[in-house]
Amino acid sequence: MIEQLDSIPFDPELSRGARNAIETCLRVRPQEKTTVITDKRSLEIASSLARELRQRAPRFRVWVLEEIAERPLIDMPPEVLEDMETSDVSIFAVYAQRGELRSRMQMTDVVNRRKMRHAHMVNIEKRIMLEGMRADFLEVDRISQRVWELASKACAIRATTAAGTAIDATFSPDYKWLKTSGLISPNKWGNLPGGETFTSPWNVEGRFVIDGVVGDYLCARYGDLRETPLTIEVKDNRLVSAECLNSALRQEFWDYCHTDENSDRVGEFAIGTNIAVRDVIGNILQDEKIPGIHIAFGNPYGAHTGAPWTCSTHIDVVGREFNIWIDGLQIMERGEFLLDSLAS
Repeated sequence: MIEQLDSIPFDPELSRGARNAIETCLRVRPQEKTTVITDKRSLEIASSLARELRQRAPRFRVWVLEEIAERPLIDMPPEVLEDMETSDVSIFAVYAQRGELRSRMQMTDVVNRRKMRHAHMVNIEKRIMLEGMRADFLEVDRISQRVWELASKACAIRATTAAGTAIDATFSPDYKWLKTSGLISPNKWGNLPGGETFTSPWNVEGRFVIDGVVGDYLCARYGDLRETPLTIEVKDNRLVSAECLNSALRQEFWDYCHTDENSDRVGEFAIGTNIAVRDVIGNILQDEKIPGIHIAFGNPYGAHTGAPWTCSTHIDVVGREFNIWIDGLQIMERGEFLLDSLAS
């Protein structure tokens, strides 16, 4: 497939984001081998990534999922997983389909076990390559590090929005906070574009007005929710109600969050830190990195956070223009970091 990618033209404007991915975020070295997993919908972006790899570290293998398996995937194809066993780096640039979370978890199981540097670019699109992937990831890392320093010592975080969000979260010293700023290390794979600091919370209480996006396959279906926000209530770290003028969205979200016994449990609490992302675009890959709060129901990424429970699902919810206080210190007002509060 590498040869076929050579014949696929791509917009030169993609090159800056692709170079950021290969050189700055993944820091691929010339002697290393990379596994690239993509699909037909993402071939132009995969071609731009392959061009940067070819110039920097030419040992790589490209897999186009539709050429080796039926979609939606039930399992990650074994030849892909076998190839990852001999790679140092992996890139997943694929447009997700409903029911494929299991296959992605099989892939990240290999990443976690082998401590690979892995770029997770689910639902990557051209606009993201031109916006979030053009971030100054060194500056995003600096902000993420400071947020991590404050949050990892925090007992409580409060977040509000003008739209009506008012949530309070508490945290356990036994659960780790992680920084995924876009600079990917063997210790934690990361989404690209990067820019968040997160953990699994001990408890979340309150109302969250989702006037941004919801995650997984529902994001592509419903997009930007500014005009039809989904309002949820969380009590004792569980989803207890959901209301929306769009009854189909409300029902699909509710059903997703009741797939198994922990699908309605808050598994992730995160602060977005990618300052190149200015507003919601209707794609969770970038939108969850917007400066603000997002939470997710389901899988708590226990291999990294230390949360002792598991879940087969994971769905993020994103709002807009947050005010955030960490143990009483305000670090954000209406979606803008208060840089004096973040000073070391």
